[in-house]
Parts: sequence; structure tokens; C-alpha cells
Amino acid sequence: MLALIEQAGLNGESQDPSAIVLKAVEFWLAAQQKRAPAAAGGDVHGYQWKSLFLPEGTQIRCNTYGEQYYASVEGDAIVYQGRKLSPNQLASLHADSVRNAWNDLYIRRPGDKFYKSASRLRREQAAADLAARTPPEAPEAPAKPSAPAIPARAEPVACPPAQATPPRDANPGQGWTLPERRKHRFRLEDVAFE
Repeated sequence: MLALIEQAGLNGESQDPSAIVLKAVEFWLAAQQKRAPAAAGGDVHGYQWKSLFLPEGTQIRCNTYGEQYYASVEGDAIVYQGRKLSPNQLASLHADSVRNAWNDLYIRRPGDKFYKSASRLRREQAAADLAARTPPEAPEAPAKPSAPAIPARAEPVACPPAQATPPRDANPGQGWTLPERRKHRFRLEDVAFE
């Protein structure tokens, strides 16, 4: 507090110390209200994605073929380059195929520091909902001491021998420009009738 008063004196301000402290508290409160406007109990906007709520200001990242695309939640919609999209539309937009948005989208809500997978956020939400619905269990009565149990002897289990898999050929096939992800490139019908 003394440093605050000294700084005010260095700037040439000759105010009462209580006025300086009051001004500092007002600045701090204004900064807190900017950081969390929804906590004030006002009207909360955001996108409800099944069980997951994405508040306004949420950033959404989608990785497709090494490219990253960013969208944000504005009002009650997900907006990407001025277009309102659903999560599935955003995930499939640049992929040229149908994608699972829960696995392909990464989300950073306004209070988060890092992006998290949408499926991870959904699992965390489900666990929190389950914990909120489950009543706490009553502690069990202490059991009477009994004779120590003798552990049963387990029979050894033989493991099947490990089979080595051949290395995968990742070179693209004829007419295909993307990296090959299938283990077996050709169908039996294609090879049998050549």
C-alpha cells in the first residue's frame, strides 16, 4: 500500500491515500467484472451441444490434414468465418468426409488455459453429473476382528505366443494422394480377378 501511495506521489498526484486506495479497488472490481460477466447472474449466452455447454467466447479448434481451423461461440451459435455451423459441420467442413466432432474438435472455454478434446470435456461433465446425483454412502460399521484369511493359490496361466505383424506399407497407392492408413490396401476381389 505504501508503494501505491509513493507511486501516486511520484506522478505528481496529491490525493488523499484513502482516495487512491478507493480508485485502486474500483479498477480491480472493473477488471474482475470483465473477466467473469456470467458470474454476476446476468443472461448467459452460449451453445448447448448435447450435454456440454459452451459459453460465449469459447474458442474451438479443428485439425484436418495438418491444417488448423478456429471457430468461436458468439451469442448462441458457433461461428466460423461469419457462418453459423453445428459442431459436426465444423468438423466435416475441410475434411471432405463425415467426421466425429467429439473426437476432432478441441475446446478452450473462457476460463481455460489450454484446449481440451470435446470428448474429454463430455466425460468430465458426465462424471461431475454422476457425482452430483449420487448420494454419499454411509460409513460402514467396523467389522469384528476375525482370523486372518489364507490367500488362495492361483494357478499359473500360459500366455499365447506373440505374433509379429508385418510392417505397414505407408506409401500411397495408385490414384491416391493422401497417406495410406489401412493395413491391407487391396480387397481380395480386386486381386483375384487380375
